[in-house]
Amino acid sequence: MTAFTINRRLLMASGLAAGLGLPAVARAQTTPWTREALNAAIRASGRNGDISAATFQAIQQRKARALAGIESYLKARFQGEADPAVLRAFAEVPREYFHYNYDGGRPSFGDAYEGEAKPWSIGFGSALSDYLGQAYMTQVCAPKPDHVVLEIGTGSGFQSALLSRIVAKQYSIEIIEPLGRGVSKIFEPLGYTNVQTRVGDGFFGWPEVEGGFDTIIVTCAAQYVPPAIIQQLKPGGRLVIPIGQPFRRGQFLYIYTKEEDGRVRSRKDVGVYFIPMTGAMMNRPPPPGTPVAPAGDPVPPSPGHAPIPRRPAG
Repeated sequence: MTAFTINRRLLMASGLAAGLGLPAVARAQTTPWTREALNAAIRASGRNGDISAATFQAIQQRKARALAGIESYLKARFQGEADPAVLRAFAEVPREYFHYNYDGGRPSFGDAYEGEAKPWSIGFGSALSDYLGQAYMTQVCAPKPDHVVLEIGTGSGFQSALLSRIVAKQYSIEIIEPLGRGVSKIFEPLGYTNVQTRVGDGFFGWPEVEGGFDTIIVTCAAQYVPPAIIQQLKPGGRLVIPIGQPFRRGQFLYIYTKEEDGRVRSRKDVGVYFIPMTGAMMNRPPPPGTPVAPAGDPVPPSPGHAPIPRRPAG
């Protein structure tokens, strides 16, 4: 499989220099990431756009600063620990490649690694979430090299790409058909062949995957936990899901874990803000006894699913 060489200068900037015992990720890097490689991957994915040499160089300079900021951010929120595998995935995956508006076919590659992390519209009411929020959620997932992971809400594909560099197999479901079709073409040009996507309603999970999932990450706000998702979680597995009412304040990230005996435990984590889970979630009542998110104060619609971790809840 083809992938890309991690820039050693970027690793130095993020504290991941040789000698720190870098963990192996799912796929090794073999081909340098250059402007020519980026433009070739863009064309192979069927998208528009071309990056100049000056723009490419500016992106790489901002990336070095962003990686250092991601490491500091994670250490501040995980008792001084930033998972080296997560940092390495951020160094490896070219975020600029995922800056694209699929509604109008408009690239925004040159906006990658902005100084103040924020979500970017990718069309159809969805977004490339801010990179600090994605770093937080990736580390919360606690991904391991042998894991099989499901993401509900493919969006830009960046979150799945990150996880695919760490885990054995990455699945992702997108409910918006034109977005799901477009994003499905972007992984192969990067050599990310352990990612499988489909268009569908994430409320039902991906029951055809035999054995279920070690981790399920949801990148849209659910009003309650869909029963199928819990059922498809392996014993010992982890579900990371925003819970809250559509376009309301008071959404929180919840972390569910399934015990070996099938019992499920949960804890309330940080405050977030995501666009709502649509499809069956909007018209199916929760099963009796299922906790449902309380109504909160309304907020303006977001351009897409954008996690905004604030102070820990509780």
